[in-house]
Amino acid sequence: MDHEEAGDDRHPLATSAISVSAAFEDDTGIAEARDMAHTFLNRVQAVHGLPVSRRAIGMVQLVVSELVTNARKYAPGPCLLTIEVADGAARISVWDSSTVLPSILAPDPSRIGQHGLEIVAAVCVGLSIHREPVGKRITADVMLADDPGGALSGRQML
Repeated sequence: MDHEEAGDDRHPLATSAISVSAAFEDDTGIAEARDMAHTFLNRVQAVHGLPVSRRAIGMVQLVVSELVTNARKYAPGPCLLTIEVADGAARISVWDSSTVLPSILAPDPSRIGQHGLEIVAAVCVGLSIHREPVGKRITADVMLADDPGGALSGRQML
């Protein structure tokens, strides 16, 4: 895993975003990606003073796990994970080399597997899937506070 963190140690309302990025090349990267998300959000709270609920940490880890798992399962080569914190939310972005866009299947309790994007869509306030010049990028937003209907309720969805 290659790992890079950028940020600004100024006041939490500073204009620059706080982010972390890493590339994962094998299936062991899934657990490393979850750990990276947990460590990063704890650092965001401790160093930058931004409120991050336990629920949010769990949801971000879940989203990271699902998106990185899908990238490793369905695309050749590495995947790139970026987590950015801005405007009270964590934006999780995963790039992979496959040009095939995934679709969210209709809920079906009898289906075994393929519930990942369905779960991600259910726990996120925004989800987008885009082709890139090479591959695709899936981006999901998770609110960091326990009251997502609070002061940030007017936030635009993707």
